[in-house]
Amino acid sequence: MLYIFAHAVPEVVPFLVFALSGGAVPLPLTVLQILAIDLGTETLPALALGREPAEPGLMDRPPRPRHTGVIDHRLLLRAWLLLGGVSALLVMGGYLYTLTRAGWHLGDPTGPGTALHQAYLQATTITFAGIVACQIGTAFAARTDRASLFTVGLFSNPLLLWGILFELVFTAAVIYTPWLQDIFGTAALSASQLAIIAPFPFIVWGVDEAARWVARRRSVPVAQNRETP
Repeated sequence: MLYIFAHAVPEVVPFLVFALSGGAVPLPLTVLQILAIDLGTETLPALALGREPAEPGLMDRPPRPRHTGVIDHRLLLRAWLLLGGVSALLVMGGYLYTLTRAGWHLGDPTGPGTALHQAYLQATTITFAGIVACQIGTAFAARTDRASLFTVGLFSNPLLLWGILFELVFTAAVIYTPWLQDIFGTAALSASQLAIIAPFPFIVWGVDEAARWVARRRSVPVAQNRETP
């Protein structure tokens, strides 16, 4: 559930930037690219996370209060603000960097026939591929609620690994297959452009891992106080 909620933010933010800029910033992500994410790259990892075993220490925690639902403010903050927020910053940064490096300035036209159209196609592809890369980091982060990923093992969910492999192959096909480029409005990325998004999974996962480490450190004194007679 965390995985599903988190990916919504980097999909919505590009449209907000486009709308709030009055179109001065060209649309960073197309509708068909969103469909490729929602119906293509996201599905198998989400199903694999549903087969994730219970994390260590789960039975040592007090039961959830009856009035507390499965979706609470803590889950939403982690999904939307932490994982989703970091992902949105990364993909928008990659998009704007790609455009500005090609000579784009605010308000410049990027439509078909313009000098910047190819750069625009590559920039939207960076957004698309960047969201997929962030999804990978989010998938590993979503495997545990409080425990470190290292306590359950990086490779202990083979279904997730197969799901990630599928989304990488699917993404590569959308980016580098000519007839899929025409459908989804993508363009081939160079090695240097791929290097922009390569760190995204590690950044997303690392920020969440650090936040969970802080949360565990804070919970230790509370647990000790409860045990003190």
